[in-house]
Amino acid sequence: MKHRCTWAGTDPLYILYHDTEWGVPVHDDRKLFEMLILEGAQAGLSWITILRKREAYRKAFDNFDPKKVSAYSDKKIKQLLANEGIVRNRLKILSAISNAKLFVSIQNEFGSFDAYIWRFVNGEPRVNKRKTMKDIPPFTLQSDSMSNDMKKRGFKFSGSTICYAFMQACGMVNDHEMKCFRYREVI
Repeated sequence: MKHRCTWAGTDPLYILYHDTEWGVPVHDDRKLFEMLILEGAQAGLSWITILRKREAYRKAFDNFDPKKVSAYSDKKIKQLLANEGIVRNRLKILSAISNAKLFVSIQNEFGSFDAYIWRFVNGEPRVNKRKTMKDIPPFTLQSDSMSNDMKKRGFKFSGSTICYAFMQACGMVNDHEMKCFRYREVI
């Protein structure tokens, strides 16, 4: 039997996410945008809630095309607010749209969002040595730095804890427990 990080639990969707995505370095801008939007949507909710709504988010947000999302109209916002498949929080929906505009701006400035975001870990995943979930902090100096820079640029739902969750999800840090079978696989 494979040993997984404690947080993966027994839910098949959580296990699949843990085993195939979490902690794997992401350098694709569309995937980075997806995780940015989903992490913001997760604020105050459990991650499993967002995972269960992920396909609905992909449909509702044009498969996370930042240029399309950045151009959403009031009509589209009303459709999103009525969409039971996603978190229908007006602030989160509006932030996804404004964050998309900023995302595109960063792509123009740095050549890609990937080039911008990976600067916060000097372009390399930080490999941590976490024995248990208790060893995982809610934020780090790197997530503080990322959060501060993103907030200066106008990003919403970009606090240090959200940024750290994003860093974990996108493999900027490896926070798999050392005894987890994925720990060595994502190094």
